[in-house]
Amino acid sequence: MRHFAHLEGQEQLFLHPPEDVGRDSDQGLRAVALGATLYTPGIRPDLVHDVRRQTALGAGSIVLCLEDSVADADLPVAETHVEDALRALQQDADDATLPQLFLRVRDPGHLRRLTDRFGDRLLDVLTGFVLPKFEDSPNSGSRYFDVLDDLNAGRPEHRRLLVMPILESPSIMHRETRTEALAALRDLLLARRRDVLALRIGATDLSSVFGLRRPSHLTVYEVQVLASVIGDVVNVLGRARDGFVVSGPVWEHYPGSDRVFRTQLRATPFEVAGDLALRRQLLLEGFDGLLREVTLDRANGLTGKTVIHPRHVPLVHAMSVVSDEEFSDATDVLANVDGGVAASRYGNKMNEMRPHHDWAERTILRARAFGVANPDVTFVDVLERSLQ
Repeated sequence: MRHFAHLEGQEQLFLHPPEDVGRDSDQGLRAVALGATLYTPGIRPDLVHDVRRQTALGAGSIVLCLEDSVADADLPVAETHVEDALRALQQDADDATLPQLFLRVRDPGHLRRLTDRFGDRLLDVLTGFVLPKFEDSPNSGSRYFDVLDDLNAGRPEHRRLLVMPILESPSIMHRETRTEALAALRDLLLARRRDVLALRIGATDLSSVFGLRRPSHLTVYEVQVLASVIGDVVNVLGRARDGFVVSGPVWEHYPGSDRVFRTQLRATPFEVAGDLALRRQLLLEGFDGLLREVTLDRANGLTGKTVIHPRHVPLVHAMSVVSDEEFSDATDVLANVDGGVAASRYGNKMNEMRPHHDWAERTILRARAFGVANPDVTFVDVLERSLQ
């Protein structure tokens, strides 16, 4: 899988194009390359068509969901749809054309039952599993890993199934239990690092603890009880030296949401790119809020995002491309092993070699996954090409 492989004229966009990412790629690169992880309800009747179509349009990671998106009464039908889809994909499976594909289950018992039913051949299509309501308790985290150990026994290293736990339990939301809960999760997850591709934050379930739902004109960082959870999750589990890739929370709004406040999406980048019509389109579809939240996600230590509509994918990916300015700063920092400071080649900031080292390493990893834009190319140019 390679991001933007579906676009023509990539040499016009990229100074350094994205790398191919496969099962034999290092796990850190695979985690960053998740990008916009698209959730697809398992109850949809033609999941094979959905997976193939969205992959062809640029989705690099897709989740077939059998949890909250499927009503209890519909679960047997959804499970059959997923089984049929995995069987069809397995028959012509090609790692070069498949996304990173995950199955979201309901609980450890559900994972055990489904994997027994599907068998190794169908599971081989999957990258792994998304694990909801993940906690360090007998009813969740450790039991999930018990099932995973059985599934991976005897599998070759590059075919091992990985997991993405979702942090969404009330013990994480409630202030009085959060520190202890996150510390216990850290101990459990560090012991199972090789099995964990990334962590996801379940903003919808966390909001439900207080009966909240954020509107499309506000980012998650303007809902203070959620913002405090994100900060603490990154503090404990997303540290640069020994933490995990933590994905941005779901953007759950469809195109066309009503506007309340004036947009903060500046016109200048679109004027420079000669495409004010694209800005108007993004405003009409309510996507300026998503662009702002993706920017704030990265500033707060999150990588990638959970999305529920195919139109979200190109926006998240365009915002993930590393600019020439970021790349030049990162390479300058990493090239200097003696410390000190130096002005950026762009003449607008100071690069401090030791404090910016971990940021630079993360930036280079993102550049490998999403490419480095040519000096005169912005996210507007990438987005315009992606939406054609």
